[in-house]
Amino acid sequence: MDRSSAILERLLRLHPREIDLSLDRVRRLADALGNPERRLPPVVHVAGTNGKGSTTAFMRAMLEAAGKRVHVYTSPHLVRFHERIRIGAATGGAFVDDEELADALTYVERVNDGAPITQFEITTAAAFFLFAEHQADVTLLEVGLGGRLDATNIVPRPLASVITPVSIDHEKFLGDTLAAIAFEKAGILKPRVPGVIAPQAEEALAVIERQAAREGAPLYVANRDWVAFSEHGRLVYQDGDGLLDLPAPHLAGRHQYSNAGTAIAALRRAGLNLPTAAIETGLQTVQWPARLQRLTSGALVGRAGAETELWVDGGHNPGAGAVIAEAMADLEERVPRPLVMIVGMLNTKDPVGFLQPFAGLARRVLTVPVPSDAARDTAELAEIARRAGLEAEATESVEAALDRIAASKDLAASPRVLICGSLYLAGHVLDLNGTPPV
Repeated sequence: MDRSSAILERLLRLHPREIDLSLDRVRRLADALGNPERRLPPVVHVAGTNGKGSTTAFMRAMLEAAGKRVHVYTSPHLVRFHERIRIGAATGGAFVDDEELADALTYVERVNDGAPITQFEITTAAAFFLFAEHQADVTLLEVGLGGRLDATNIVPRPLASVITPVSIDHEKFLGDTLAAIAFEKAGILKPRVPGVIAPQAEEALAVIERQAAREGAPLYVANRDWVAFSEHGRLVYQDGDGLLDLPAPHLAGRHQYSNAGTAIAALRRAGLNLPTAAIETGLQTVQWPARLQRLTSGALVGRAGAETELWVDGGHNPGAGAVIAEAMADLEERVPRPLVMIVGMLNTKDPVGFLQPFAGLARRVLTVPVPSDAARDTAELAEIARRAGLEAEATESVEAALDRIAASKDLAASPRVLICGSLYLAGHVLDLNGTPPV
């Protein structure tokens, strides 16, 4: 075990151990550290339920294509914690290395001096400390959970606040209605800081607009102040500054046109006006693992059959299920193949809401364990999938599920296999496959 992993293992035992949304503890720690959150390179702050990571990835790719050095903070990670902290550099940046992360965690833990703190709060403080120590042009900061009381929300005045689509998720912490969750996400809006709002359900948008009015935050709302859509295999983006005719996003799925548009709108409203060539390059070079990622090499590829397509996505809530199913339907229309799903989920998620969009689309569901103490039982998940209108059976592992698919006699052609339902499962798959994020 490397140094940082050992420290992170210890930090897991901090008090309070569970999520406890509050800004008091992290503000106290930030003050003790000399307020690194006030010394960050200019920040674009991103909240939302779905699309946060993809939107951030588009912004990073576009900024780096323009020669900018970009710090990036995202969560959760897929394989290694280091994926959460990317240090900007003229060469495109890289995940923080083990020694530097271990040193930062050790220092921040010492400054905290045993006071109550959660793991996310102390690691966020460490990320701020690292970002403040390294020169960069922009910091892309993704919230961990919610927004209003998320540890990242101590940043005083970002260039822009971005809210990607809001849907039902994390009800235990954010509320069990769309309005309650939207209120928490809208907590990142700040006075006189432009808020860029991706397409939203009417109920969520109404809450966001009320919060913006209270804060005095000017809003730039999708389909009102800017639009992004697919036309003839291209991305068309238009706002008050003009129209851009751009290449299609490299990331798969119709929803990525909206995520890419949100990224462009955010950079423009933040005053980071990039050359069109940089936007085009970013759209074509963007990488965001485990979001409709097709695996074309690695240990798992071909295990379900030499001609099998293998896809992985970490989406796990009803909104994600809808857009993933839409993307699979689009693929089916272009290149028909029987769709087989390998699904694992946590017991805190809504499996019916996630799986229902696949009814009538997926030929079969094989349920597998998720590497988490909160994993849902595979037999229970298979029964839930059947209630959602899907043929389903439980299996003991991803490898066993792929072997079961390879041995099936009733699949008329090489199938399209989608592994989905959990970011924990997606990270496990990338690790098994030998293709972790870089």
